[in-house]
Amino acid sequence: MDLNDLPGFVLPLLAAMVAGGLIGFEREWRGRAAGLRTHILVCLASALLMEAAVSQGAWRFSVLDGANIVTDPARLAHGVLTGIGFLCAGVIFRAGFSIHGLTTAASLWITSALGLLFGAGLFLLGATGTLLTVAILVALRLVSKRLPQEAVVDAEVTWRREAVEAEAAVEAALAAFDPARRADRIELIEAGAAVRRCFRLKLADEAAMKALAARLRTIDGVIGYALDPRDD
Repeated sequence: MDLNDLPGFVLPLLAAMVAGGLIGFEREWRGRAAGLRTHILVCLASALLMEAAVSQGAWRFSVLDGANIVTDPARLAHGVLTGIGFLCAGVIFRAGFSIHGLTTAASLWITSALGLLFGAGLFLLGATGTLLTVAILVALRLVSKRLPQEAVVDAEVTWRREAVEAEAAVEAALAAFDPARRADRIELIEAGAAVRRCFRLKLADEAAMKALAARLRTIDGVIGYALDPRDD
């Protein structure tokens, strides 16, 4: 392998950067932890490694006389897709009942797969996969917004420990908006001076969330709250 072989490797790398950029732009626009640069680097790295794998015959090593070398680029692809799992795990986190970051982790995983396709020279398959991925992330999200659905919200409420009636008032406020709410953990914080409790509930829209926030502010003893809509 020398400089004369370099032009043949440029197109797969450029295609991988474009594919990673398209997917990463959507994640960047959504404000996710793994955005434009991360997706481009993942796709580019996968393409580089796959190009190296399919070019094993040009590697610098000595071959014994009469030996027959059989290469298997698929083994490297398996290793890349397994290793990307560690990166994907870094964008997944739990908040209350909800698991966030699964869509971003899936986009990183498929971006890596697209890089492998471009690195192997499967441009049509890689381009098709890129278009389908962007369509899933963008178009299907627009469709889901038009469907009638309730927003799942993680609610975290903190009240003073000596406010013995605060817990009942908080639960009554939540029940008024979602009778089927679910309770999560209970914590004693601030050296035992406050109690924090988490719930998951469904609200009709943003107006309902604002109304719930306003009601929580009126409860005597409540010193803090957080209403976190689940959005992957």
